[in-house]
Amino acid sequence: MLGFQDKIIKRVFDISFAIVGISLSWWLMLLAWIVASIETKSNGLFMQKRIGYQGKEFLVFKIKTMYPNTKNNSTVTTANDSRITKSGKFFRRYKIDELPQLFNVLFGSMSFVGPRPDVRGFADKLQGEDRVILSIKPGITSPASIKYKNEEEILANVENPIEYNKNVIWRDKVAINKEYIKNWSLKNDILYIIKTITG
Repeated sequence: MLGFQDKIIKRVFDISFAIVGISLSWWLMLLAWIVASIETKSNGLFMQKRIGYQGKEFLVFKIKTMYPNTKNNSTVTTANDSRITKSGKFFRRYKIDELPQLFNVLFGSMSFVGPRPDVRGFADKLQGEDRVILSIKPGITSPASIKYKNEEEILANVENPIEYNKNVIWRDKVAINKEYIKNWSLKNDILYIIKTITG
């Protein structure tokens, strides 16, 4: 469990490196936004309400990687999802679509490392000791997202992706994230960031 001092250290780290990250990648975000805007014929910035710190909703920022599809509004995405754009496949593979979340980190709604933020129906439904996940800010990466870096491929190979995500992957992520919070250290956060970047 993170104490007050731990959260201060984590926040100072987040602000410092969010500024560095934005300074280095602003041009790539701009280029990706232009490409996504052209391909989807809409604003290339995707914004969606997610559940964050203390169960409160916030807007997460991403580069748009899907065509609008009123027939399929599922929040579960598989590797062969027909909604994914050509550029979106590239952006998702190299995590370019996640870069705008550096602004979420800078503004304080997210952290570099923490449980990935989900839409309603997951984190907001946690009970008992599982709600410890809501005691820290959601992250761009986490030990759970590193384990499930090929989540879309996994879901593409199961009979019912929605049920498998809810009953298998989500439950495992909760257990992993609880362990992360229990054993938090800045050193571990740095290692998770390095693992995410190096793949």
